[in-house]
Amino acid sequence: MVAGAVIGATIADYRNQRQEVVEGGRTVYTEPDRIIIRDPGGQEYVRGNDLYRFRYGARDIRTETVGGETRTVVIRPDGSEVITVVGPDGSLLRRIRRDPRGQELVIIDNSYRDPRAVGGFYVDVPPPVVNIPYDRYIVDAQEATPDVIYETMEAPPVQRIERRYSLDEIRYSPNVRMAMPSIDVNTINFETGSWVIPPDQAARLQAIADGLNRAIQRNPREVFLIEGHTDAVGNDVDNLSLSDRRAQSAAELLTQQFGVPAENLTSQGYGKQYLKEQTDGPSRINRRVTVRRITPLLNGGQASLPPPPPGTTPPR
Repeated sequence: MVAGAVIGATIADYRNQRQEVVEGGRTVYTEPDRIIIRDPGGQEYVRGNDLYRFRYGARDIRTETVGGETRTVVIRPDGSEVITVVGPDGSLLRRIRRDPRGQELVIIDNSYRDPRAVGGFYVDVPPPVVNIPYDRYIVDAQEATPDVIYETMEAPPVQRIERRYSLDEIRYSPNVRMAMPSIDVNTINFETGSWVIPPDQAARLQAIADGLNRAIQRNPREVFLIEGHTDAVGNDVDNLSLSDRRAQSAAELLTQQFGVPAENLTSQGYGKQYLKEQTDGPSRINRRVTVRRITPLLNGGQASLPPPPPGTTPPR
C-alpha cells in the first residue's frame, strides 16, 4: 500500500480546489481537508483534520454533537474506543482512549489553558540551552542505532519545563518544541510536490515504529508529534499544505503498517520554515519528516502522570 490520502494526487490538484477569503485581517485558504491561515503579521500555519487516521480497521464509528462539541467514537475490533472531541471550529479539544472495561485514559487535553498563557497559541520563550551532544539532540535516523532511536523517544527535556502547554501552543511555538530532542527521519525521501511514501521506502520506518511502540507500551499516555517539512521551492501556502500531508502520510503509515496506536500520534506541517540545508533550490534533505516526543510539554514535565483535569494548575 502507498501512504497518501489520494493516490496519484499532487499539490497542484489541491491548489486548484483552494478557496481564499479574508476574515478580520486574516487570510484563510480552505482546501477539501485542511485550512491554511495567514495572520495580519504574516504568521502562517496549517490545520488539518486527522480523524481519517482512526478509521483504519475500525469496527464501527459513531459521531454526535452536544453543546457545540462533536464527539467521534471509533470502536476497534477488540472493543476499545478512541474518542475525539472537537470544538465548533473543528479544532481538537480532547482525545481519550477507553479500554473494553470502560477505563479511560486522556491522551491529549487541548482545551487546557495555563493561567500564564497570553494571547494566541504562539508562546514567546527563549530557545533552550542545549547541553547534550548535537547528534543526540537532533538524531539522524539513517545513522542512529535502534537503541539510540528508542532512547531519544524516552529522553527528558533538555531543560526544565516551566509549565504545561496545550497541543496548539506546542504546534505553533518552535522554542517550546525545541525543549525536546527530535529524530530526523531522513531514511525516507519525498519527490518534489508529493507526500507519497513509496512501498520500497516504507520498510525504512521499521526502527522508528519499533521505538514508538516500545515507548508507548511503557507509557500508554506518550504523545509524539510527526512534523512535516518541504524545501524552499514553491509558494508558502502550497508548502504548508504539502508538508502537513507528508506528516500525516508518515503517521498513517506508522499505524497501518507497523501498528503504532493512532491516538498517540499527532502531526503538523511547517512548510519551508525549518530548512536543514540552507538553499532556495530543490533539496531532498529538506523534504523530510521529524519525530518528537511532546508528552512532557503537554503535562508540564510530569511525563508519567495523566493530564490534570481542565482548569487546574499542575504541580511545580
